[in-house]
Amino acid sequence: MDMNRRQFIQVFGLAALGIAGAGSLAGCGGNASSGSSDTSSKLEAIKSRGKLKAGVKKDVIGYGYLNTATNEYEGLEIDLCYQIAAAVLGVSYDEAKEQKLVEFTDVTPKTRGPLIDNDQLDIICATYTITDERKKSWDFSTPYRTDHVGILVKKAAGMKSMADLDGKIIGVSQGSTTKDLVNEMLKDQGVDATPSFQEFPDYPSIKSALDAGNIDAFAMDRSTLKAYTTEDCELLQPEIEFGAQDYGIATKKGSDLSKTVDDTVNELLENGWLDEDIKAWDLL
Repeated sequence: MDMNRRQFIQVFGLAALGIAGAGSLAGCGGNASSGSSDTSSKLEAIKSRGKLKAGVKKDVIGYGYLNTATNEYEGLEIDLCYQIAAAVLGVSYDEAKEQKLVEFTDVTPKTRGPLIDNDQLDIICATYTITDERKKSWDFSTPYRTDHVGILVKKAAGMKSMADLDGKIIGVSQGSTTKDLVNEMLKDQGVDATPSFQEFPDYPSIKSALDAGNIDAFAMDRSTLKAYTTEDCELLQPEIEFGAQDYGIATKKGSDLSKTVDDTVNELLENGWLDEDIKAWDLL
């Protein structure tokens, strides 16, 4: 797969370069051409420092994962951050990666919004689900990926249907929409079950609680659960598809960076780069 990825990057490097030029022109407008140093411009701030500051996950394999062997972040969303950096800084995708033009910070559902608001981060690309409520506070790009919620349980527990969740404890991530989506699904499916929920700061903590028997189920996006599905675990009624999660890149509300980010995502959707990267990270 390493050789295929190298070939793939070479193929799409030129496409990214084209995106860079278009994105920079779209976002800068008249201020850039006049040499303005408008401190309110996110684009100018990124260009001035020479790096994009991105909030990502560190524990979601295939999306945002800190590889302890290499101490490098990897995954679809990491690649997307380099594409955004390339667009803003006027370089190719390959150059953005080689020159490490993205400064990564791992975020949680609780910290990601505030870190954009106080300008510590330029973008959040961290399996961040687009909702009408969140769009009131932050700008979001066109969705780059859609996932659904799943519920992971221990095989030994003998749970076979959603009705078996009655009286059970479901572990969810702090600040996520998962709890509401599970309750909505139970109502829509006409399931007579009333589970309780326990919030955790990160996904490994939820899986540890499930393994220890402190909770009965782990509910999260299916792509995330894939990384925590061991031989003794399984999805509960996987045929029930619910809680569609449209992932978008978040930026500060009203930021001049928002258009460049959205233009870049749309270009990557149109030219097939996103489809290929999704395949490369085995997210199908």
